[in-house]
Amino acid sequence: MIDEIFKKAKEGKELSDEEFLELLRIDDDENLDKLFKIAADIRDDQSKTIKLTSTVHITNKCQIQPRCAYCGFAEKTSSKGYYNAFYKSNDEILKAVLSITDAHIPRVSCSGGYGYKGKQAVNACKIVKENTDLEILVNVGGDLTPESIKKLAELGADTVCCNLETINEEVFNKIKPGDSLSQRIKTCQLVCDAGIGLSSGLLLGIGESPEDRIRHLRFLSTFETLEEIPIMGFNPYKDTPMANHPAFPLKEQLKIVAVTRIMYPDIRITMPTPTVGPENVEYSLKAGANNLATVIAENYPLEVKGVGSPEYGNYTEVVNVIEKLGLIPQTI
Repeated sequence: MIDEIFKKAKEGKELSDEEFLELLRIDDDENLDKLFKIAADIRDDQSKTIKLTSTVHITNKCQIQPRCAYCGFAEKTSSKGYYNAFYKSNDEILKAVLSITDAHIPRVSCSGGYGYKGKQAVNACKIVKENTDLEILVNVGGDLTPESIKKLAELGADTVCCNLETINEEVFNKIKPGDSLSQRIKTCQLVCDAGIGLSSGLLLGIGESPEDRIRHLRFLSTFETLEEIPIMGFNPYKDTPMANHPAFPLKEQLKIVAVTRIMYPDIRITMPTPTVGPENVEYSLKAGANNLATVIAENYPLEVKGVGSPEYGNYTEVVNVIEKLGLIPQTI
């Protein structure tokens, strides 16, 4: 049966939910290698260019209460994360994005905590667009209003990220009791309505089932401007309520990357280097990813703590891995 599914995937035929689940059940190395090769070939048929995305964390002053159970980003959530509160000044944001330009990284993600109704996202977008040629992704989750989304569109924001994390509402409410899944879905639709590219992804290993993951991937197709799907495996942050929750296995994370590539041949699949682990970037590319996020060059002027893990990918090392695989790092 698995060989028939592989054959259909290679030929670009649509797979059923059960067939995708069968791919997620693969546990032998030989068939895993076949799955990853099929996914990587599908990506390479579109393009061998790998996008690189750096980051600016605007603020960790997040007003969500109660806190998300896994968060090590917000102030005073984890001694390994951004423990002390900050809100980056315009000058700090500008210096950071100019350093990203100097490093020839083509794209920046500007992200921050809740409580500003998109003001922080609009301000960062304005700085980036007025001073650089960088592509920008803004990520403040559901903390956007119709007015702030309209301003982002007017400024030329390339992409807005609003991760749903999971569409299993029971799981969502358990780990994100101060957030709202319906509000996040509404935000995604408002982004689409404004004609901005949408990024929305999955947080894996938080209590959802394999069936939930496939259902989630299918659900994302309802968003008209969907252009990017981040795949994030759970990693526990010290001191948080989920500090003892097990990390999501790398092998299972890579299966989702491959399945996502088969389901969405031309989508941008993002692997944040903190969540996959900087040392595992090679495997995510071999499974079909084509964007590596939180890539930080030596000249970066600000402290960085990865979201999902304190570690992040070094620009030079990431580029070396990409080129070693015969792929092309996108630079400016």
